[in-house]
Amino acid sequence: MNEGRFGIGLALSGIALLLTGLTVSARSAPQAVLATPPAGVASQVWDAVADGGVTDFLVVLAEQADLSAAVSQPSREARLRCVYDALRDVAVRAQAPLRVELDESGVDYRAFYIVNMLAVRGDRDLVTRIAARPEVARIAANPRARQVWPQPQVDGVRSLASQGVEWGVARVRAPDVWALGYIGQGVVVAGQDTGYDWDHPALIRQYRGYSGDGVAATHDYHWHDAIHTSGGVCGADSAIPCDDNSHGTHTMGTMVGDDGAGNQIGVAPGARWIGCRNMDEGVGTPAAYAECFEFFLAPYPIRGDPFTDGVPALAPHVVNNSWTCPPSEGCDWATLQAVVENTRAGGILVVAAAGNSGPSCSTVRDPPAIYDAVFTAGATDLADLATSFSSRGPVMVDGSGRPKPDVAAPGFAIWSSLPGGWYGYKQGTSMAAPHVVGAVALLYSAAPDLVGDVEAAEWFITHTARPHTTTQTCGGDVPNHVYGWGIVDALAAVRAALPPLEVVKTASSETVQPGVALTYTLRVANTGALTLTAIVLTDVTPLGTTFARADGGWAAPTTGTVDLGWTVVTWTVDSLSSGGRLTATLAVTVGELGPGTRVVNDAYQVRAAELLSPVIGTPVEVWVPWQVTLPLVLRGWGVEHEEVR
Repeated sequence: MNEGRFGIGLALSGIALLLTGLTVSARSAPQAVLATPPAGVASQVWDAVADGGVTDFLVVLAEQADLSAAVSQPSREARLRCVYDALRDVAVRAQAPLRVELDESGVDYRAFYIVNMLAVRGDRDLVTRIAARPEVARIAANPRARQVWPQPQVDGVRSLASQGVEWGVARVRAPDVWALGYIGQGVVVAGQDTGYDWDHPALIRQYRGYSGDGVAATHDYHWHDAIHTSGGVCGADSAIPCDDNSHGTHTMGTMVGDDGAGNQIGVAPGARWIGCRNMDEGVGTPAAYAECFEFFLAPYPIRGDPFTDGVPALAPHVVNNSWTCPPSEGCDWATLQAVVENTRAGGILVVAAAGNSGPSCSTVRDPPAIYDAVFTAGATDLADLATSFSSRGPVMVDGSGRPKPDVAAPGFAIWSSLPGGWYGYKQGTSMAAPHVVGAVALLYSAAPDLVGDVEAAEWFITHTARPHTTTQTCGGDVPNHVYGWGIVDALAAVRAALPPLEVVKTASSETVQPGVALTYTLRVANTGALTLTAIVLTDVTPLGTTFARADGGWAAPTTGTVDLGWTVVTWTVDSLSSGGRLTATLAVTVGELGPGTRVVNDAYQVRAAELLSPVIGTPVEVWVPWQVTLPLVLRGWGVEHEEVR
């Protein structure tokens, strides 16, 4: 069976396409050997196919989808659908001629849409022919890259005993956020790693595919295996979540783990999780990494077709990536850049470990940590100091000089879940990144308006991190290339994201007589942790009243008339520090309104430069009473009396 022949739907029947173990079913006659590779062909690929060799490689096409329309979509689901449709449309159309040639030659391949790319296995003749096609931009290597992780400082320790709240979870102040009622509820996190022990006591209740009955689970749309070769513990294309290393289970525990029996290892225990296996016993490929991102953008059933069966509405909110793809192993640093950027375009926040090549500067050098579209995490120890292994910036491998990491988080002696129901220690920036993912999940659960707005979420995490300077050459002021903006503080992020401005209004009385002045007092308070700037308080005179006067000890009000005779009153101030309060008054004259008329002031609000939307005040009502006191002069009595009508 030639599994590259998907038909118009690109059906992935028998998903065993990738990559090692596939053979070229047909070859053309050998061509003259070229000393140097054709333009656009990676030297690693060219060397691998010398002397009749066959290798795996990635064919990246020149046309890539324009995703600029995604940002203007009205909802996260619409944004994801827009990205999914645009990517698929370009891939189906642009790949068609090349796929015809591959099919006719009997070559097996896998088509991707996350970028317009195909994973192919072939010889030098095939590489030469594909490289010459006008729609092909370049041919990149698809090496098998083995992960290098720091060894645990307490080697081999495993336990079933309760450890309480894990120290890193406490250090990012997650329990303080839980006390506010935010535990990650309503948020889905994802991870691509060595796999996951889905029914581990600390993970089973949080697994999105779990039915909750203690036994049953549905893995469609919640799990994908991007390893299509046999061997190892999990085999190929495992239909149920499986971890052949323990690394993935450990990282997921830090994100969401809680067994309900005292092992509080996860930052966001109320979040749900889905997973993808991108490594075979710690060895991954760029194609496998891309395949997992494709699954996350639009999850699909076990052995489903990503082109036709994907459901963008089931995409996770944030993805953990505790892996690297080293150029030293043949990974092209540019290969995964578009993959990550397209995932982010769908409103999915991508977190990655900085790497474990420290302590020298410019050791953040492996994808995906190097990318601007990725939120990169360095590692700290129990003393809040950067670990010796944590990679430092700036990023120089791509010539950008980009500042990295973005933040730091606990990554030393981290206690978390291990396959088989066990718990144990691991260390590395692989352990730091899940702390960041958990903090993002807490932020999203507290401020769901941020979901899909990756830039805003990253802003809140970075600008509320505990700043940390260093004397290291690549350190210095905040942000720096050792700690980024600082150590993640989930509580500060949540407090900053919750509406940090309050505005309340009171009226001088509950009732008012026609022709009498009514005074409103407005009070503004900054309840957040940060100083807010460009504060603007606006009020509109209620229907049935006219403007009388306004004042405020903090800023002189301005007025302007709008349609229907309403008057807009605006107060401004340059800044308001955390805990600061402001007071303003607005007086109006009530018109000749009939008894029982309600005077409603509901058009007042306060905004600040740091807020995504204004804070709207609660309506304030006063009313004209049914019993109106009018003076009545009775002549002839020698005195004046009042009559109540």
